[in-house]
Amino acid sequence: MKFKQSDAQNQRIEQITTSHLVIGIDMAKETHVAQATNFRGIVVSKRHLSFSNNIEGFTKLSRWIAELQYKHQLKELIIGMEPTGHYWFNLANWLLDKGLHVVMVNPATTKRNKENRDNSPSKNDPKDVLVIADAVSRGFYYEYTRQSLVFQRLRTMMSDREFWVSNSVRLQNRIVRWLDIRFPEYPSVFKDWTCKRSLATLKTFPCPQDLENHTVSDVVDAWRVHMQRAGGSTGTEKAALLICRAKKSVGERAAVEEAKADLQRLIEEYERVSIMLEEIEKDIEALLSEIPMVEQLRTIKGLGRIFTAAKLAGTGDLRQYAHERQVLRKAGLNLAESTSGKRKGRIVLSKRGDSALRKYLYLATVQLVWNNPVFRHLHEHNVQEKKMKKQQSIFKLIGKLARILVGIVQRGEQFTPEKTVLTWAEAA
Repeated sequence: MKFKQSDAQNQRIEQITTSHLVIGIDMAKETHVAQATNFRGIVVSKRHLSFSNNIEGFTKLSRWIAELQYKHQLKELIIGMEPTGHYWFNLANWLLDKGLHVVMVNPATTKRNKENRDNSPSKNDPKDVLVIADAVSRGFYYEYTRQSLVFQRLRTMMSDREFWVSNSVRLQNRIVRWLDIRFPEYPSVFKDWTCKRSLATLKTFPCPQDLENHTVSDVVDAWRVHMQRAGGSTGTEKAALLICRAKKSVGERAAVEEAKADLQRLIEEYERVSIMLEEIEKDIEALLSEIPMVEQLRTIKGLGRIFTAAKLAGTGDLRQYAHERQVLRKAGLNLAESTSGKRKGRIVLSKRGDSALRKYLYLATVQLVWNNPVFRHLHEHNVQEKKMKKQQSIFKLIGKLARILVGIVQRGEQFTPEKTVLTWAEAA
């Protein structure tokens, strides 16, 4: 399809012909509901079909569809469903394996069109499936295609990493809270509490009262159990400062033993999750080596492996995109405006897309502005010459990054500053 939205919409509508049977399916955890219409939205089944989320239910749906096609002499078929949670995944793949045409309808589309048939805000499964079928017949859907195995593996691994990163952040916040209550002076000694010396301290002397009766050499000797280079001038200075801060601490001293046990569990879990994340990232690095286009993407200085993996996990094979606008729309970074008559509304991001892809495109662009001279030059030009706000420039550069990613993959080229900035050769 063309990248222009109006053209794409027309093409989707044109796909639905007079010989099409349109199936709408409302997804649930245990029991799905389906309804059938023709291309005009006329219901062609006596009543909706309820079927279970297992192979027996899927077979029941297949027989029901075949009977309707035979009865009404409709040779073509399109099946639309809402991607509700993860409940749709198995049925969509099963239908796809059967060679059937499966499309997705955005839940927001269903919500906003639920009053079209009966002018009522009521909601139930039989009504929802008709709304889904109507949305499909009017072209309000997007195609569902499975990515190749390597991209499916990458998406699974990145989803796993996101889960454990979230857990790691929760644990870190909990440990910081513990220090704020029990040892508020601690950050003045260790700016980064996750460093080896700090972790060794929290394992051995978590509370200020644990340090009050110890000397500098006692603290350094205790550190040596957990780290190799515990002494030296740095170790001696840190130990002396730590003891000094502990003696003047205003931290809470009640329920000390229970608090120590809590901190010990938190640190053990934090270290376990950290080791797990390191293993996951090694696996991601190994998997990236199996994707040829990664070498092209890595020619963009400052684009790290996690950013590369996150973008490919969100977009899949970049060769399937004709234009960067498709990537931006998939991430919910396309612009939305509300204007009526003389009132000109504010232009905002639609945020109707993959939130993880949107996050990593933003973070990658910020990273490139810091580390890549080309993007830094473009950012400075936007801010200084075009008088853009810094945040506005970042979002403009996200579109530039998406265009570069799609372009170099489509052409099989490497990133070259001269093609990104026309005046780059003169400036260099």
